[in-house]
Amino acid sequence: MLKPPKLSRILSALAMLACATTASVSAEVDDRRLTTAGENRGEWLLYGRDYGQQRFSPLDQVNAGTVKRLVPKWIYQTGSAATFQTSPLIADGVMYLTAPFSHVVAVDAKTGREIWRYEHKRQAEKICCGPANRGAALGYGKVYIATVDARLVALDQKTGKPVWDIGLAEQGASATEDKGVLAAGDPLHDRNITGSTGAGAVIAPLVYDGKVIVGITGVGYGLHLDSPRPGAPLGAVVGVSGRYGRPGFLAAYDADTGKQIWKFETTQKGWEGEFVSATPDGMPLPRDIPAEKASMSKFGDAWRYGGGSIWHTPTVDTGTGHLYFGVGNPSPQAADGTRPGDNLYTVALVALEAKTGKLVWHYQQVPHDLWGYDVASPPTLLDVEVDGKAVPALGQASKLGWYYVHDRRDGKLLFKSEAFVPQDNLFARPTPEGVRVTPGPAGGSNWSPASLDAGRGLVYVAGMHIPMIYRTDALPADGDKPPVPYFIIEPSHEENWGTLTALDLRNKGRIAWQHKTDQPLVGGVLATAGGLVFTGEGGGDFSAFDAKTGAKLWSFNCGAGVNAPPVSYELDGEQYIAVAAGGSQIWGFRQGGAVVVFGLAKE
Repeated sequence: MLKPPKLSRILSALAMLACATTASVSAEVDDRRLTTAGENRGEWLLYGRDYGQQRFSPLDQVNAGTVKRLVPKWIYQTGSAATFQTSPLIADGVMYLTAPFSHVVAVDAKTGREIWRYEHKRQAEKICCGPANRGAALGYGKVYIATVDARLVALDQKTGKPVWDIGLAEQGASATEDKGVLAAGDPLHDRNITGSTGAGAVIAPLVYDGKVIVGITGVGYGLHLDSPRPGAPLGAVVGVSGRYGRPGFLAAYDADTGKQIWKFETTQKGWEGEFVSATPDGMPLPRDIPAEKASMSKFGDAWRYGGGSIWHTPTVDTGTGHLYFGVGNPSPQAADGTRPGDNLYTVALVALEAKTGKLVWHYQQVPHDLWGYDVASPPTLLDVEVDGKAVPALGQASKLGWYYVHDRRDGKLLFKSEAFVPQDNLFARPTPEGVRVTPGPAGGSNWSPASLDAGRGLVYVAGMHIPMIYRTDALPADGDKPPVPYFIIEPSHEENWGTLTALDLRNKGRIAWQHKTDQPLVGGVLATAGGLVFTGEGGGDFSAFDAKTGAKLWSFNCGAGVNAPPVSYELDGEQYIAVAAGGSQIWGFRQGGAVVVFGLAKE
């Protein structure tokens, strides 16, 4: 007679089966898989799908003829109703996603069942830029996360257990935002502070050639105040001249040990540059250059407090080993009286050697920025034809409302697109009465990644129309101390909206089509071989558009703002579309905590 197995043996066998199952769906992601990620139809291994950040899926099961059958297949709830910007990764049947406040989760990509969860324990309470995180990175048996409190953590890909945890930047090294910088009668005293000065990290790290590359945010000093109206976007940004902030940086760390390999600071000695009077593309700037030069003796060390946050994952040309990224605004934000010069390398597109961190070239979209025109959206590798010759190029959707296309070998501007949002007083200085500027610090295109359909020669860009009022005020004189001026950027309280735009790269960025949306678009775009373009809105609508005409073909309301970039993947012959629905506090969009995964209903 057979004896029933002991409970201990049953539990042991089940544990072994669980480990085997997890291992089978969590194979190591190595350099070969990452380098060829663009050729991998079914997975999404990098933040932008490939190192060139084209965000184009070759899957076509979901297309113009089938998209009306698209339905939710499963939903994963993170448990946090907070600003949600993750771009999921999918490898070997597992989805890796980040939740607000830098938690990381691995779930079964077919069912949404949780495999493991890492709960990040913050080491600093003051975080610079809210709870948002834009994704993780995979490589060498690990999952990497850059955290809201400026740490870089490596997790075991199979278990989610920490392997190492390092600090990216010490906390408390820069001035803390304080409403005491405002004049006593300023109505802004009644507003709450949104975020706090102090280093953090919001981007998905980049894994490349044995390195983990990441940058910090929160270094461009500016007092961010919430809106007095529920559901309204950011209430105001206040900039006060002085020694506030610190240099931002992009740095590379050994993927195995976490040891720093190189570091590129985004503000450096000599940042005053050439004191140019116009942007590189010829737009005049309202600068008093003699006064700036005269103040150098007093503010020659301004670069030490210079700002320059990193808002997106870098892009890599694996053929040359160069990486490309944009840099945020200088510090103090808007107020420029204590930072003479061009303020290199802020509000610039920068190319570095990935192996050494050495500067290859830079293109400063706005020297001596006063307007918060960060280079926030990730650049994309592409090829364009110039005078009958193919040129390796780099495109970037700017906050200014133009899509810039450069020769990626030397940074030369090849062309910029038609404006994809309205433009007015782009480079106007603030006045006591206030001047209307659009786009303002919202953009244009904010951090939202664009998507390239190389076959059609089109790039799809998410735009925002949020006009702002720029004005000046001052702390009154105190004894022998003169008045202290400060700059204020506030919404103009007029209608806001968004644009989804297809730009024709074969015709120097002319608008092929444009769809106006009810809410400003922030989150990102996905184009697919099925002839579709996907994006979401703050009101919860997640929609598919015809890639050729811009006609809306399908929409589903997710219940919270869809302010994250969609991705697509394939399992067992079925195409899925995944997107985070969790809104955004800064733009007043309804918050939630769900990842919604769509597939086709059976006919």
